[in-house]
Amino acid sequence: QVQLVESGGGLVQSGGSLRLSCAASGRTVSTYAMGWFRQAPGKAREFVAAVTSSGDTTYYADSVKGRFTIARDNAKNTVYLQMNSLKPEDTAVYYCAVHPQVHRIVVGTAGQGTQVTVSS
Repeated sequence: QVQLVESGGGLVQSGGSLRLSCAASGRTVSTYAMGWFRQAPGKAREFVAAVTSSGDTTYYADSVKGRFTIARDNAKNTVYLQMNSLKPEDTAVYYCAVHPQVHRIVVGTAGQGTQVTVSS
């Protein structure tokens, strides 16, 4: 069973940047897609970004395209999410997840989440 631990969340002003990291342990995830989804209070899970097992193809929600960048390091069993030009509507708990299929990240095995709060 894979365990995922997110880090890097926090409080930032609108327009600022944060870099989230997610370290996997328990088994290698190099054959799995990895990604991020988020959930704000009272709202459903929302896909944010995903990357294929090889790292050569990435997918983004329209709401973050051009602002967020996902990358993975299979040697370190880690995935990153660089978030720039943050907006108050990006405020949510961000979860790292893995799944065999890149388009099913939102239902994958997830970590405990890290809070991102963007103040206006």
